[in-house]
Amino acid sequence: MRNAVVHDAHAAIAGLRDGHAVMVGGFGGAGVPRNMIRAVLDLGVRDLTVISNNAGSGGEDLTLWFSERIVRKIVCSYPRSADVFAEQYRAGSVELELVPQGTLVERIRAGGAGLGGFLTPTGVGTVFEKGKEKVIVDGCEYLLERPLHADFSLLKGRQADVLGNINYNKTARNHSVVMATAGKVVAVEVDEIREAGALDPEGIVTPCIFVDRVFVSRKA
Repeated sequence: MRNAVVHDAHAAIAGLRDGHAVMVGGFGGAGVPRNMIRAVLDLGVRDLTVISNNAGSGGEDLTLWFSERIVRKIVCSYPRSADVFAEQYRAGSVELELVPQGTLVERIRAGGAGLGGFLTPTGVGTVFEKGKEKVIVDGCEYLLERPLHADFSLLKGRQADVLGNINYNKTARNHSVVMATAGKVVAVEVDEIREAGALDPEGIVTPCIFVDRVFVSRKA
């Protein structure tokens, strides 16, 4: 029988390398995979491209990665309240690709679904259209948005079973559901792991087919 359980955060991120693209779940302080964020620092990788909703809010989140200067570029929708990132961005030492939140989620979904992109009116006539292909459909202008993929997706769930089926704590699921479909390696830290068949099938949000590794989150 399939078993996706690994011992800890370090085992969950095994194979992460310099220059990889990493999706990180979380919205503010909710649903942040803090154990794996710290483990990435221990790994000593550099030049990461990070895809996340925000750039940290000053706690044990992506702020740690920016403090250690291991991020080359971030793709996000809300970099405000991220003082360490802001300082580096103003100094020109980190690159930002700013994406409207709905567009960010849909780009990740497109990546997970194997789509070549999608058309959206969001950003037409603004700075967001710079460098993007514009398409006219029925007389309306749209921007072609490209899909997003990652080498790793690092996520936080509430419960898993040993197969890798995941549920979440209410809105702490945030971007994790689509990110689970768009990473080559999907690692999830959870509060509890149960045996196969113990989770209510109706409550499983991310099926095990998308999940490679799960482990029980240790409290800091």
